[in-house]
Amino acid sequence: MKKVLVIEDDKEIVNLLEIHLNDIDCRVLKAYDGQEGLRVAMAEHPDLIILDISMPKMDGIEVCREIRKKQSTPIIMLTAKVEEIDRVLGLEIGADDYITKPFSIREFIARVKAIFRRTKMDRESMENNMSTELKFSDLRINIEKRKVVQNGRKIELSPKEFELLVLMASNPGKNYSRSNLLTIIWGYDFEGYEHTVNSHINRLRAKIEPEMANPTYIITTWGVGYKFNEDIEKIG
Repeated sequence: MKKVLVIEDDKEIVNLLEIHLNDIDCRVLKAYDGQEGLRVAMAEHPDLIILDISMPKMDGIEVCREIRKKQSTPIIMLTAKVEEIDRVLGLEIGADDYITKPFSIREFIARVKAIFRRTKMDRESMENNMSTELKFSDLRINIEKRKVVQNGRKIELSPKEFELLVLMASNPGKNYSRSNLLTIIWGYDFEGYEHTVNSHINRLRAKIEPEMANPTYIITTWGVGYKFNEDIEKIG
């Protein structure tokens, strides 16, 4: 049974989502303000977080930022705001999907199932088609455990940061355009948001690169996009 945390101050919405999440065999944890939601997320380590942007005590953007410092749990953000900047900001701080209110329950459940399906497919694909661990110099990427260690220190990555790293590290030297990465990692729903790729790459670099100004692992290929440095010795 999947464990889903709903952080939303509208109790009617929470109750409605709980009913339909129960129907797809999910156990629902509930929080009605941002501070409580962050506390529950840290204590319970849910499989998925449904996070409203506009909430008392701590808004969803700040909650998402704090969660991403510690966890890679998938996050679907909810908002009544329709401005593009809200969508972009949500994605760039590490949300995995974004739904604007009002939304249909059918759409909501479809998005939840898509997250679970993608997580399952990613895990199975990694297990079936790749070594369970990629090793480069001081960097270790355990694909099965979704764990990254550098110089003996665990690096916390969001799901999208991890997927970007595994994709490129599995194919050193292969160039990926921003639109390629959007299609592969985010899917067609995010077409036109190439700057989201830049934000995720920058955050990934900040976590694994010894020098941000002179990247060792994730190299910019001017006029194309990005690649994993093929000159780094692969171990094993």
